[in-house]
Amino acid sequence: MVGCGPFRRGRVLLGKRIEAVGLSIALTAISVAGQSSSSATARTARPWVAPKTPDGQPDLQGVWLSNSATPLERPKIFEGRPFLTDDEVAQLKKRAEELFRNGNSDFAAGDAVFLAASGDLDRYKSTTSTENSVGMIERHFDNRTSLIIDPPDGRIPPLTVAAQQRRAAAAATARRFPAGPEEMVASYRCITTGVPKLGGLYGSGHYSYYQIIQTPGYVVVATETVHDARVIPLDGRPHLPNDVRLWNGDSRGRWEGDTLVVDTANFSSKSNFMGSADHLHLIERFTRVGPDTINYEITIDDPTMWTKSWTAMVPLSRSDDKIYEWACHEGNWNIMKGMLAAAREDEKAADEAARKR
Repeated sequence: MVGCGPFRRGRVLLGKRIEAVGLSIALTAISVAGQSSSSATARTARPWVAPKTPDGQPDLQGVWLSNSATPLERPKIFEGRPFLTDDEVAQLKKRAEELFRNGNSDFAAGDAVFLAASGDLDRYKSTTSTENSVGMIERHFDNRTSLIIDPPDGRIPPLTVAAQQRRAAAAATARRFPAGPEEMVASYRCITTGVPKLGGLYGSGHYSYYQIIQTPGYVVVATETVHDARVIPLDGRPHLPNDVRLWNGDSRGRWEGDTLVVDTANFSSKSNFMGSADHLHLIERFTRVGPDTINYEITIDDPTMWTKSWTAMVPLSRSDDKIYEWACHEGNWNIMKGMLAAAREDEKAADEAARKR
């Protein structure tokens, strides 16, 4: 190296000058090369574009998993905070692992995982489940504090006065067990877990498999729970006549750019989404935002139930799992037999109490 070894002073100085000039030229070359590389990167960098099906539509096909731990509504402790810090998310994940590993707590579904992890608990105790947490599936924590994105407060809008009265009347006449199979909810009768899946049986709104299949004229959205399959036409046909009512409504699809928009109406009066039935109207948007992610946005409207419409966004992650048959069918007697037997015991006890009076 120039400047090292038994050189005379003049030669050392000359060597240092040469070295300095060389270093300057080298740095300039590196700088120019770096700028060229950055410019090339900027020119070649492109936003991710969804692949297309053979008929030219965005390809949404595959199996997709909803396993978000984010609660449907924003908890009071995070009021005014739509997002958490990365450190807070890491702490929530750690708390959830401590609470639910090795069956330490009861089975937690829906919002319960997030709420338990954000609380000061040594053990989670369920009011609805008798199972422990061994069978729980890992849930994904992100920075959001609610699935609801509109209203901005992350809360379901207030009930209308009529809806409040209906709920109060139903609560006043509610029995501990259904008197007959017709009084059982559709999910327990293995008919359907409903549309959309937010909350519901086994927390299916926060843990659901969806399989999407596309053809030139239709999209099929199949779900694992009760093996529902929604066949959605894309040809612009109108909804069914108003007097034709279906458990999961009548769906019509269209493309808006890269987003599949599904408009669903004509729900049955026997349907039940959080108390909403035949006046329920859904607009669902499926947008593939990356190789492994679909943003599933659901706008829910029922002017007889809520004072205004509201919207939730559920992230769906690509899965290599397969959807297997959900071995449940209408007339499945296991749950029904137990609940109806319990109802008969309640009636017997009430009769005996009446005779004693």
